[in-house]
Amino acid sequence: MTTPLRQRMIDDLNLAGYSKRTQEVYVASVRKLSEHYSRSPDLINEEELRRYFLYLKDERKLKRGSITIALCGIRFFYEKTLQQQWNVFDIARPPRETKLPVVLSRDEVTQILAEVRTAVYRVCLVTIYSCGLRLREGTHLQPQDIDGVRKVVQVRGKGQRDRIVPIPERTLLLLREHWKSHRSPDWLFPAPTRRGIKHCVANNAGHVTRSSLQSCLRRAVERSPVRKKASVHTLRHSYATHLLEDGVDLRIIQGYLGHSSPKTTSLYTHLTPEVRMATRDPVERLMDGLDGQDEPDGL
Repeated sequence: MTTPLRQRMIDDLNLAGYSKRTQEVYVASVRKLSEHYSRSPDLINEEELRRYFLYLKDERKLKRGSITIALCGIRFFYEKTLQQQWNVFDIARPPRETKLPVVLSRDEVTQILAEVRTAVYRVCLVTIYSCGLRLREGTHLQPQDIDGVRKVVQVRGKGQRDRIVPIPERTLLLLREHWKSHRSPDWLFPAPTRRGIKHCVANNAGHVTRSSLQSCLRRAVERSPVRKKASVHTLRHSYATHLLEDGVDLRIIQGYLGHSSPKTTSLYTHLTPEVRMATRDPVERLMDGLDGQDEPDGL
């Protein structure tokens, strides 16, 4: 049951333009704080907040990302919903990490994706790599997002920032063949079933889930000869690295990834046809070795 205080926070998040997913995560962080002290969050003082963040760090031993999410949600509640300004929010933020991301070579990407045995997962992961997508951006792709004439995909990015990304010709062919296997009007990658039906289109089960795709890639890494700790997001890091190694300008790559930067004057990057043609060959090379794999038996 939604309390008036929780509804007020949800309304504030909605007014501020936060996505549905971010709203859920921020509200959950305040709910966990309330449950920790067994009372309404508007009755919790600054010293109790300080002890709670120490508890997350020292006892729960949460990673930096998890603590940051909790801090952002709780800070929004107190500063925006309750209009309460406290110094604890300035000192509780974990320091930035300088750890470099895991990057796969082209051969390693091919070796891992060759071990993905379910067609819908494999095509989704290939698309994520060859277009540099985030996990959610890949699982939520819809047929109308693909412009086969212009060879681009419209990505609904993080923070409601859409962008246009070039898509290799061989990825387009792979997507067309895959779509013929399910013909879902809503999703490029509908969720598979475990009862002998290829896809859940008739049951309106929606798209493949982020957890299932992560689990699928983790199993593929374990079966492959690659010994790096790779996740779905590793494919995105590898995409950017491979384009950079092929001489694509860093500013163009930032546009493809949807990253904001001090040099960016617009949230939507317009790329000229000349720039797209200059990067076409490196983009096409992303699919080298990936489109000639045999379909495993039983698919």
